[in-house]
Amino acid sequence: MKLVYSPAEWNPLWLNHLRENQKIGFVPTMGALHEGHLDLVRKALETADVTVVSIFVNPTQFNNSTDFEKYPNTLSQDIALLEKYGIDYLFIPDTKTMYQELPKLKIDFGDLEHVLEGKFRPGHFNGVGIVVAKLFNMIRPSIAFFGQKDLQQVAVIKRLVYDLNFPVELITVPTKRELDGLAMSSRNLRLSPTERKQALILINCLRFAKNELLSGKSWRTVKSIVAQKFQDAEGTTLEYFELIQPNTFEIYDEFDSNLTSSICVAAFVGEIRLIDNLPIIG
Repeated sequence: MKLVYSPAEWNPLWLNHLRENQKIGFVPTMGALHEGHLDLVRKALETADVTVVSIFVNPTQFNNSTDFEKYPNTLSQDIALLEKYGIDYLFIPDTKTMYQELPKLKIDFGDLEHVLEGKFRPGHFNGVGIVVAKLFNMIRPSIAFFGQKDLQQVAVIKRLVYDLNFPVELITVPTKRELDGLAMSSRNLRLSPTERKQALILINCLRFAKNELLSGKSWRTVKSIVAQKFQDAEGTTLEYFELIQPNTFEIYDEFDSNLTSSICVAAFVGEIRLIDNLPIIG
């Protein structure tokens, strides 16, 4: 595994692979790697000729400065982990490499900008869109891999690629979960043992809602029951629990088994904000 710190270092390497007509697979991350990230890495290794992983904690996508400051930094462990997997390159740019100055450009993702994560984290998807566009321009991958856990982010990046004609194939990899069902996330490192148990309410409510909907219960009834479950649970605060179309993020008022749908949830467990989602009809 070769460490690369700048586009100037990467460009001749990329050119060599281009001459060899090799497909470059790209996994962008913010570090604090877990099995969910490694699923993306494994998929890249299976699919592409050359695998590049990036680690960059992007300041422009945090609308909460405290959240940015507390984001886990495990770079030495991440490097050791990726070396075991035999990826070809690890791209580790610093902030000056990514942003000589804060970008003045703003990206508006339309309806995606105003619902769920867009509504509760204003400016977040602008930051995501800009950093992903920069990374795509720097790495110029053939294929890029993203996790289903960040479902709305996947929809945003699909919009970015489609509207700006990036020559990149996107592959979405299913959410990786702990044995008890909790979606793997770097934020889980910040949960206390008690909060770790409390966090199971997210997946438990998603599974409950899916079963109830598929057995014929109305969405309004299911949503009301879930809201009460969160209200009764100690240490958790529900932010949203919505039935959506997973590509457009149109919010459904009723469940229709003929329509593609997923449920998305965001909640605070203590002071840690967690998100998750579950496909209902694929």
